[in-house]
Amino acid sequence: MGILEVKNVSKRFGGLKALDNVNLSIQENTVHAIIGPNGAGKSTLLNCFVGKLIPDTGSVMFDGHSLLGVTPYKINQLGVSRVFQTPEIFAELTVLENVMIPCFAHRDGSFRMHAFETVDAEVEIREKAEAMLHDVNMLDKKNEHAGSLSRGDKRRLEMAMCLAQDPKLLLLDEPTAGMARADTNNTIELLKDIKKKRDITMVIIEHDMHVVFSLAERITVLAQGTPLVEDVPEKIKGHPKVQEAYLGGH
Repeated sequence: MGILEVKNVSKRFGGLKALDNVNLSIQENTVHAIIGPNGAGKSTLLNCFVGKLIPDTGSVMFDGHSLLGVTPYKINQLGVSRVFQTPEIFAELTVLENVMIPCFAHRDGSFRMHAFETVDAEVEIREKAEAMLHDVNMLDKKNEHAGSLSRGDKRRLEMAMCLAQDPKLLLLDEPTAGMARADTNNTIELLKDIKKKRDITMVIIEHDMHVVFSLAERITVLAQGTPLVEDVPEKIKGHPKVQEAYLGGH
């Protein structure tokens, strides 16, 4: 049994079958990539993981808990965090304040930035936020406004916000989308460092094969809503079913 178990999941949008009887098992403390051509069903599947979509059939279980129809707050409490294609940050706040929000939310389930119950609690939360920023090499920018950051630094900030929730599972939806190659490489190294330091499972949806093969320990290939093949990276590159999915058999 994996930490994330997908069984017989199907999802239709009108006449379009986005997912067709998908079965997937993500093993704990691995980096698992889900790849496939446009329209393969990757984002639909990810949205089923976070309760944004409810499958027509099947189940999604994380660490023994169903994720179907669960609110984002409850999913965070279960230990699942998500990195979006476009970094989701509070642009008007400082870098440090951005990370203090999930630190405090993880503590008592509220987002009251200035409602710390004691001075000691505020110090504790500030110290944890600074530790998260240190882990993503952004402590020196803690007083900058988040909206002024580069795309790469906004991604690092979002990573720090996710890590502040102490996740068991980190879902990464196109984490290098829109980045220059230097920022992409920095993000790859950041994710490798996070994986080395933490007992964490990562699921990555990504079009950039450089990112996939730099990080993934296991890869599932989707096409037309159906898993074609799942294997280690070395066996995925030249697999005939993968070539057919991406190149139409040519």
